[in-house]
Amino acid sequence: MTAPLRERDDAHALLAAEVERARAGAGRLVLLRGATGTGRSAALEAATAHATRAGLRVLRARCSPEDTALPFSSVLHLLGPVPEFADVAPGGEDRGSAARLWRLLRSYTDRGPLMMAVDDVHLADEASRRWFVEAARRIDRLPVLLVATERSQYDIAPRPAGLAHALSPSLIRTHALAPLTDEASAGLVRAAFPTAPDRWTADCVRAGAGIPLLLHALLDDLDGAPPPTAVPTTCAALYPGSYPAAVSWWLDSAGPATAEVARTLAALEQTAQAERAAQAERAERQEREERAARAVRAEREEWVRGERARGAEGPAAHAVRPARAATAARSAHADRCTDGGLHVVHGAPGVHGTDGAAHADGGGSAAPAAPGNALAALVADACGADPARVTGWFTAMTRLGVLRPDTSGCPRFAHPLLRDAVLGGWSTARRQEVHRAVAQAMLRRGDHVDAVARQLLGSAPAGLPWALRVLRDAGAVAAREARPDDAVRYLRRALQEPLPDDLRQRLLTELGSLEYAGADTPAGIPRLSEALDLPADPRDQVRTAIALGTALAGRGEVRTAVAALRRVESRLPDGHADLAHTLQTASALLSDQDQTVRGEAYRWVAETAERSPELVGASGRALLVRYAATAGDITAREAMRRLRCLLTEPADTLAEPFLLGTAATVAQWADELDEADRLVERGLAGQHSSLLHPMAQALLDTRWDTAAARGAYDDLLATGSGTPSGARARRVGGGPANADAHILLALVETGRTREARRLADAFDLRDAPDSWELNRFLYARGVLRFTEGDVPGALHDFLECGRRQSARAVLSPVVTPWRTAAAECRLALGNAQEALTLAAEELRLARVWGTPRTLGRALRVLGRATRGRRGLELGAEAVAVLRGSPAEAELVSSLLAHGRQLTDAGDRGRGREHLREGAERAERLGNVRLLTHAEHALRSAGARRTTPAHTGSAALTGSERRIAELAAEGRTNTEIGELLHLARRTVETHLTSTYKKLGIRRRGELREALKR
Repeated sequence: MTAPLRERDDAHALLAAEVERARAGAGRLVLLRGATGTGRSAALEAATAHATRAGLRVLRARCSPEDTALPFSSVLHLLGPVPEFADVAPGGEDRGSAARLWRLLRSYTDRGPLMMAVDDVHLADEASRRWFVEAARRIDRLPVLLVATERSQYDIAPRPAGLAHALSPSLIRTHALAPLTDEASAGLVRAAFPTAPDRWTADCVRAGAGIPLLLHALLDDLDGAPPPTAVPTTCAALYPGSYPAAVSWWLDSAGPATAEVARTLAALEQTAQAERAAQAERAERQEREERAARAVRAEREEWVRGERARGAEGPAAHAVRPARAATAARSAHADRCTDGGLHVVHGAPGVHGTDGAAHADGGGSAAPAAPGNALAALVADACGADPARVTGWFTAMTRLGVLRPDTSGCPRFAHPLLRDAVLGGWSTARRQEVHRAVAQAMLRRGDHVDAVARQLLGSAPAGLPWALRVLRDAGAVAAREARPDDAVRYLRRALQEPLPDDLRQRLLTELGSLEYAGADTPAGIPRLSEALDLPADPRDQVRTAIALGTALAGRGEVRTAVAALRRVESRLPDGHADLAHTLQTASALLSDQDQTVRGEAYRWVAETAERSPELVGASGRALLVRYAATAGDITAREAMRRLRCLLTEPADTLAEPFLLGTAATVAQWADELDEADRLVERGLAGQHSSLLHPMAQALLDTRWDTAAARGAYDDLLATGSGTPSGARARRVGGGPANADAHILLALVETGRTREARRLADAFDLRDAPDSWELNRFLYARGVLRFTEGDVPGALHDFLECGRRQSARAVLSPVVTPWRTAAAECRLALGNAQEALTLAAEELRLARVWGTPRTLGRALRVLGRATRGRRGLELGAEAVAVLRGSPAEAELVSSLLAHGRQLTDAGDRGRGREHLREGAERAERLGNVRLLTHAEHALRSAGARRTTPAHTGSAALTGSERRIAELAAEGRTNTEIGELLHLARRTVETHLTSTYKKLGIRRRGELREALKR
């Protein structure tokens, strides 16, 4: 026999044998069973053609559900017109009719062998089905071959018993038509498109799902767009649309219950695909950052090799060990999944495999992986179906090839085009309904709120309280887990629900804050403005006003931001003095971005505080302390005393962040770094993750400042990835942020001047908005220029920084020590008198503030400018002041400067001691710039520094050893901090350094490593 389709040789051989048996006078029923579209009719046509060639008379009939009203209609179609049956009515007695039809068949056999071909016998009327069963029992002695095709697909609604149910196996030969294997399907594709590449062919095979009907329809549609045009993933790209029509017919034949389950699964999978795409985008973004960090490390290692090649194999080589790149924290929600492969957290259960997944053995008829029971239960719950039947359907469709297991073993559609065709029969409203039903089913069984909310994104607003609650909760979780894009989607969907004005106002405030902080910055301010116009509780209005002011100030519209805050303040009802204080403090803080507005705001606060201190509140008085510190009007001791008193006063929850943030900033200036860390952590813990607040960034800035004060260059560079695209705050106006200045300085200090230059060149400061951050970046760029040898350029940056600082009434060196930096430039250019004037003024202001960091720096530079015996005394005083302070880098600079002073004065022995100590401290700090200066100075002094132990327990400082021993005893970082009165971050920093020196990675290795 000539096979019309591939992989049907067994069926053709069986039918050929039965044809010969009928010719010999012995008949039989042959039942060809198979799922819809597997080629039952084609196999039957091939059999009839072969029978005709073999000399058999062929009678044909195709059963249809439209003919069931008339008894024996299928038999009558088969045997031909029978006049005496014209008056047979439905429900009438049919025993005599069956006998007459049997006699008619016998009369046909008298003329020769006969084949009766009945297609789709499962659609025959009941009387015809009984007649066929009875005929099968009696034709074994007649030259009659009865070949019938029967649909045998597993459906959600159980089908009636098949034709063979009441027959003895000896009376019937049954053959199941299996779906095509991938190899056979690929052969059909290549026959139609001989030049098709393997990937294109594989896509067609998966979209065909092993069903000849679907595969042929797809190939017909693709005839107008042959390869290399990609196989579409949506039916909209197909013409004339044979494929979606075939899929629709395939679903219709399965019944409404099966179609409902199939489309529900497709809707879930489509949601999951969108989530996978979002996850892939996030992963790609993270990979780009990690590649940048690896490039940074590679460049640093190249620098080390270059130094070694030039003979710098000593301390400098050890000081430039690559900084550890920060590993971005992955969302914890991505790991939460339930049993049975139901990963609903990502938006849809059991659909995590890639779209190109195929059977492990390459065949559509491969034994499927068991689908997740949880997935079946979810789909069944959403559709109102029997979970056991849904599980069975998953198994059947997986074996058929319509579904294929993903990497977790859960079933999903074999190709996106097939999934889209399945969904094509649903309206938008119906899809929305099923997403709501799935979400409700997930909620009932206790799935994670994130998974439930993802389903609600595809549903229509229904005014259901539980839906709004889920969306709000999911938005809060996403914001806490640093997934602002997800939080924005949930809140946008929540706002589509019917809401009262006060709740809408709160949601708009959160959404506007998240949009501003995320990628959709332009949308944030209109949302916040809309929220501010809605009626709400005064506290909610203040929250919105602060968020809007923060956003406006971030765009450089400081005056507009302050005006908005004051407008809300004027609208506050009587009895809300605490809220008014909060708005006043926020106005003063936001005004820091504009020197003109800053002067006005602080003048107003100061005058109000002088008349009635109670009118500005604790947070406002804290800002005045900070203002006095920057103006050089107060000592560090007095500033901290006042702030500590203010911290003991009861604080409103809205005002407390301002108080904590201000106190943290001043504590960092006062060299109380551990206290600053504690205040920062306390302030950040009180921040609402989905509300804009000026102190959120201020607290993060203080964290950067504290790390820089400690000389924690690795931490700074790891957090920022060492590149302009690092993970740090960025001003919307395009100017540099505080983090950029710190990263620039850290790059310079660690010897990575090429990277520092790239970062500096990334900003056009001519267009940058005026702010204290710009001033700090000018100072950092000046340090880079000085290191590069561009002393005039460095002096310009330092003086410009000073001009801007002075215009803002920031005179104290606590923020940016521009005077000492400019003085060193003057010295390098030979202008000692101008250097002396600048350094003397810095020392005067530093003595007012009175911290080792500012005082030691000013003494060091003034000593260099003064020269002679007095210069030596000032240099020695600088070293003495800085010993024991947390400003390690300043101590190193002073040791090196005083060592050079002593050497130049002829005291080479003491000079070399200072230089060696400075070099050792610079090495431990990882400061390549200072270490290079130390090595050069030592060589100039005719000495070689004895290399200390760089690894092993001998390399540990006293503090590192104490902390390491406590950690080895099993103490936590928090417990160690409490025992030694240290901040937890300080403990972590010391342990990180200890691990490097000991060459270990885990806490459990400490005990043995300390013994070595």
